[in-house]
Amino acid sequence: MQKLNEVAERCNVIEECYEFMLAYAGQGIAGDGVGERDGQIRDFLSRAVTALSGIADAYASAVPERGRAFLGVLDRDAKDSLAAIELVLAQPSISSQLIDNLNASIHLRALLTDLFLIDEILKTP
Repeated sequence: MQKLNEVAERCNVIEECYEFMLAYAGQGIAGDGVGERDGQIRDFLSRAVTALSGIADAYASAVPERGRAFLGVLDRDAKDSLAAIELVLAQPSISSQLIDNLNASIHLRALLTDLFLIDEILKTP
């Protein structure tokens, strides 16, 4: 049960980050690298990086009998999203436009769809 909770918590962290990113993208922030909002987006993205790292392994260990073939998909989508998020974090400033482009990334969208699928599977006894 603890392993299931870990996977669910990872999914929650990533989904919360995405929700914050949607709000951030709509604010028209120029991204001058200063201020509370820049720190907040960096915090959300950094927590998502931690949650994404090893998520496929965490899922495999939590639900070993279900969905082995899916692990490759989850791992690839997580790694692709991780690379995109780390690219954004490496920038000296994070504008709303940059986050909007990250939100539109097919890699991040595929990952979110994976997480929604996993979330439903974890709810099934």
